[in-house]
Amino acid sequence: MQLKKLSLALATAGVWWLGNGVASAAEEVQLAETQVEDAEQQKKVKARLEEIKAEEKAAAKAASGYYVERRSYGTQKETEPPKYVKQANKTWLKDFDAFADVDWLDLGFEHRIRAESRQNDFRRAQENIDEPILLRTRAYVGLKNILDPFRFAVEVQDSRRNHSDYNDSTDRRLSNDPKDIDHADFIQAYLELYFKESIFGKDDLGNNRPFWVRGGRLAWEDLDRRLIARNEWRNTTNSFQGIRANIGEKKNDWQLEAFAVQPVQRFANQLDQVDHAQQFYGLVGDWRGWSEYVTIQPYYFYLKQDGSKVQYDGNGTAYTDRSVYSAVRQAQAQIDREINTAGIRVFGILPGTQWDYDVSYNKQWGNVQRFVNNGGTLTLANGRYITVDHDAYSYNAEVGYTFNKHAWKPRFSSSYGVASGDTVSSGNTATDRSDSQGFDRLFGFARPWSNNDYIQMNNIRAAKVRAEFDPKVPFLDNVKVDTGFSWYRLDSSTDRWGAGNNLVDITGKSGADLGKEFDFRVRFPLNQYAALNVGYAHFWAGDFVKNAIKIASNNNDPTRSLDSDFFYTELTLYGF
Repeated sequence: MQLKKLSLALATAGVWWLGNGVASAAEEVQLAETQVEDAEQQKKVKARLEEIKAEEKAAAKAASGYYVERRSYGTQKETEPPKYVKQANKTWLKDFDAFADVDWLDLGFEHRIRAESRQNDFRRAQENIDEPILLRTRAYVGLKNILDPFRFAVEVQDSRRNHSDYNDSTDRRLSNDPKDIDHADFIQAYLELYFKESIFGKDDLGNNRPFWVRGGRLAWEDLDRRLIARNEWRNTTNSFQGIRANIGEKKNDWQLEAFAVQPVQRFANQLDQVDHAQQFYGLVGDWRGWSEYVTIQPYYFYLKQDGSKVQYDGNGTAYTDRSVYSAVRQAQAQIDREINTAGIRVFGILPGTQWDYDVSYNKQWGNVQRFVNNGGTLTLANGRYITVDHDAYSYNAEVGYTFNKHAWKPRFSSSYGVASGDTVSSGNTATDRSDSQGFDRLFGFARPWSNNDYIQMNNIRAAKVRAEFDPKVPFLDNVKVDTGFSWYRLDSSTDRWGAGNNLVDITGKSGADLGKEFDFRVRFPLNQYAALNVGYAHFWAGDFVKNAIKIASNNNDPTRSLDSDFFYTELTLYGF
């Protein structure tokens, strides 16, 4: 009896164990199946996310084409037409029935007021505090679409300077400085032939490659603005007269621009005139089709000057004016020049990162005349013209990183730029027969070399670190802040500091340390019709400045302070 009970208990236990084992195996099978399903589902989700990302990327590329905006500081070109210009039916005029469908008319009006405070401005020979008020008014009218291929545009500008210590200067180069003053003149007035669909076809994304050619008064910006610029910061604007043609637009995989122009000489109180002494030609390419991470811009410029036709300096002062220039100085200015500039610029964003870069190199060659003698004091009677080779270069490199996940989108960058300076043989310009090595900046701008306007693209070595960010302010949108620190050295200690009132030590004994600069700027729109820009810059003079201001021939104040301050407040009003 006991044996039967024991056997039954063992049998029952075996059945239970077997049943439990079968159940566990089933659960394991079910778990494995679930895991497989989850893995497949995750693959599907991942694949779909990748599809969405690819679709978004394709949509963005369809909208912008091959174009990728540069991130380097201060190098964004002015748009064409300028940013202050709007299509009529996209302005407040659309509320009127007559303008509701007008997409063929571009209109623009802008008035800028900038109050400056400059203490010990090294652009001047003497130390002082100058507090000018700069006024600039622009208006633009352009016709498009309705008469295609015929189009035209007119842009006028009036630039004035009030409340400056230099308005009443006996030196007309200061009292009528066309860098600040240019009363009521045309900066653009051209006719255009525009073909939206051209013989150059379409790119691989299906974008038309338009072709246009313009003739007349022209103002535009190219590359990184260092060689051709409108100079938007300055109170007056660079302009040219001639022909400019373009194949393609920034959405295309490639683009080519060509021009043949003459620069326009600005005058403060009379109509600007074409400078018949200079002819300027150029080719600029853009290749964006190779990679979305690289934009390549090769270019070539040719500047020819006929010395016999040189009449005015950069300030619009005649070289025949003996209250300003001697006969020898006139002879030194009226020289022939032929300068070739070839270069390449490469910029973009590194794949899969927030690192960006912008690198360029320029090589110049040609020939330049000099008015020299065989020794002693240079006079008109014993001087003669010689021709020397021109051999110069410049380069600039910037690397930046943007923290895109941060709400303020901070970008930190560093850059280094060089533009070669001239070396004066034997320490005497009157007998110098060495090659011309000073880089010619052509028609470029001074910023972002210096926010004090102390540096030009000639005889300079500049190292910079910068920070840019968009702080979130509760009561203001689109606030932008940038700040930086710069170190400056002369490339050649025997060449001049061009933007520093041509301060020079041809012996080279003053050294090459030019100085350091700190700058800070805040920009923000008040509303759609007004924007405010506030900035500050401080400059510490280096050994070169400390020593060179004591050289009598520089006509500089030897007791002046060794640092300077610049503060400005700028208000811009828009009509549309």
